[in-house]
Amino acid sequence: MAKLKLGIIVGSNRRESINRKLAQALAKLGTGAFEASFLKIDDLPLYNQDNENPLPEAAARFKREIAGCDALLFVTPEHSRSIPALLKNAIDWGARPWGQNSWPNKPAAIIGASGGVISTAIAQLHLRGILSAQGLHVMGGEAYIRFNPELIDAQSNVTDESVRKFLQAFVDQFAAFAARLAPERKQAAA
Repeated sequence: MAKLKLGIIVGSNRRESINRKLAQALAKLGTGAFEASFLKIDDLPLYNQDNENPLPEAAARFKREIAGCDALLFVTPEHSRSIPALLKNAIDWGARPWGQNSWPNKPAAIIGASGGVISTAIAQLHLRGILSAQGLHVMGGEAYIRFNPELIDAQSNVTDESVRKFLQAFVDQFAAFAARLAPERKQAAA
């Protein structure tokens, strides 16, 4: 069976983003099930309906990338008890212009990391509602990672065995979830 094409969207544009490190570790853990690619969102202009026709090239590219994915993984930090503006902007571009929403019927999963005790719980709750409203099929369950600088090494390996097992189970669950929905998505696109 062919690997599913997984688009990974990281909601942070910080150079040393812990969520990007987490996303890279997840991509490595998922190599048996997914062909992963990172979807660039930090070059998208600030969404403005006046700029939909024609679409800015970065937005058109992003929408093509979404269309080419069988599943999407959102890895997000929490900003001001919600999702980052960068991520919301990308979601808006993916949903527009009216009648050309790129999100529906895609299986999706959400995860995030922070140094805090409750990690990204509130951001993930907000993101789940936004993605569901856009027509994505969001995998149930919660995955909050309390990050420390030693958790992921320079080769994207998770150094804590219990966290690695948890993340592998998350990736495996998402792979099974996405594989079940992939035929539905392909039929809906036909």
